[in-house]
Amino acid sequence: MGFQGGGGFNRGPREMHKATCEECKKECEVPFKPSGDRPVYCKDCFSKRKNEGR
Repeated sequence: MGFQGGGGFNRGPREMHKATCEECKKECEVPFKPSGDRPVYCKDCFSKRKNEGR
């Protein structure tokens, strides 16, 4: 038996939560519940920021 991850009970797709991208202000969905204390980025802005070495 290998490690399955995800707590073992979440077999379906990840629950997505609506958020607004901090950079482009578009509505997007993220696989975590935004807590409000950290900025949220859409996947386009996130990958741009990641590629900039931030």
